[in-house]
Amino acid sequence: MNILLLGKNGQLGWELHRAMAPLGTVTALDYPEIDLLDLAKIKACVYSARPQLIINATAYTAVDRAESETDIAYAINAHAPGLLAELARDLRAGFIHYSTDYVFDGRKGSLYVETDLPHPINVYGSSKLAGEQAISQVDGAYLTLRTSWVYSLRRENFVTKVLSWARQQEILRIVDDQIGSPTWARMLAEITAQMLAQAASADIYDWLQARRGIYHLAGDGSASRLEWVRLILQLDPHRSTQLAREVLPASTGEFAAPAQRPLNSALNCDQFAQVFGLRLPPWREALALAMDHPA
Repeated sequence: MNILLLGKNGQLGWELHRAMAPLGTVTALDYPEIDLLDLAKIKACVYSARPQLIINATAYTAVDRAESETDIAYAINAHAPGLLAELARDLRAGFIHYSTDYVFDGRKGSLYVETDLPHPINVYGSSKLAGEQAISQVDGAYLTLRTSWVYSLRRENFVTKVLSWARQQEILRIVDDQIGSPTWARMLAEITAQMLAQAASADIYDWLQARRGIYHLAGDGSASRLEWVRLILQLDPHRSTQLAREVLPASTGEFAAPAQRPLNSALNCDQFAQVFGLRLPPWREALALAMDHPA
């Protein structure tokens, strides 16, 4: 299978590049080889690669900056994915795209399922929802995989920030009213590969088209930011170098930020498990593995 992977340098893209290797020939691109603000360049790259499968691991993820860079956020998170879905359909290629729990407002009070009505409360979430909608309007073979709180030990993210804070401050104040489903990028990439391997010798376009739609795919279970941080620090293999001696709860309202965050956007992933027979492990187990195997 000829696979075109976009976003190879991101925390998920890096893992996908490795995970997809056994499935075929992978052409992996990132900026400046492909510029998602340049639709003509996107077309040229896709037609040059002539893929059977396009995986889009790119995204504008600067949640606060998106409030003032709305055009860029929509260009990368909405317009580009819509175009990629069209190009994939025209080439009879499958298309896999990753979205976010931030398409929800976090007010449901329980795990979100795919049939829940999205209602984003910030520009980032709105732009990602627009991308989902653009893809869904294309009559192609696509999977949009909504995930949550993605981390790795390779790029800057919440986990690496926490480890840095713990070496700079004696007291950490962490919000305890934001709840999500922490997801290790490596396992997200590997379960994507395991899912695609099920197609075996089948035509990937037909196989994906029969299963197309939006699915939730995140670490099993849910956690507050505070609960997550306490386990990060506990599992830190270099715990003796931590300066932090106390982790205190705080509320989201105590921290001024340009963008609102959904308070409880944890995801129910039963539908993915029912269709593909796969489920990511509990988030605690995944975090323990991530801390033991950062490379």
